[in-house]
Amino acid sequence: MTRKLLAELFGTFWLVFGGCGSAVLAAAFPDLGIGFAGVALAFGLTVLTMAYAVGGISGGHFNPAVSLGLAVSGRFSWAELIPYWVAQVIGAFAAAGILFVIASGQPGWTPGGFASNGFGDLSPGGYSMQAALLIEVVLTAGFLIVILGSTSSKVPGGFAPIAIGLALTLIHLISIPVTNTSVNPARSTGVAFYAETAAVGQLWLFWLAPLVGGAIGAAIWRYLLASDESLEALGG
Repeated sequence: MTRKLLAELFGTFWLVFGGCGSAVLAAAFPDLGIGFAGVALAFGLTVLTMAYAVGGISGGHFNPAVSLGLAVSGRFSWAELIPYWVAQVIGAFAAAGILFVIASGQPGWTPGGFASNGFGDLSPGGYSMQAALLIEVVLTAGFLIVILGSTSSKVPGGFAPIAIGLALTLIHLISIPVTNTSVNPARSTGVAFYAETAAVGQLWLFWLAPLVGGAIGAAIWRYLLASDESLEALGG
């Protein structure tokens, strides 16, 4: 169990450090920055690379909503859910803290939003709370369907991390203007406490919506899309 938790901690660390780091460091320059598309790709690459690196140890969740969805689908033990969540949040906090120290090494730098998520005044596009809630639920549900489908026993093995990484890239391309993209409560929590905004006060939405979306996506997969799979495969 210890190796699993360490794998989840490090995998979530990599996701936050690479994804949020690309937003805080590499996207900060108008002329040389990587822009929304670059940040979206960075998040996808973090999941893809860590899924190959440590996915064989822990399953490569790196996200409390994914862990919950896998539990709902029957592919993950409910008894391990809370320990996974704790490891994921610790990894996110560690990554955000190191990223903050690095970013603050630039003269005159201020944290601002620090890649945090938000709605209303904290949304990049000024989107409402209702819009933020809906897009986070829908996209997290879709993410779980991709994860469960690509890791199904009926799909050729070894390619799932590519599909999952590309799905996360697509999710960011869609929703960065709306919420700055969460679909991951740990990612949202880690950076919110370093932001100079009211991001912490809006964290409830970025736990509620991804968890609800993850459960919905898992239920759709298990009870509608995967009806022809054996119970053994669903519980594997």
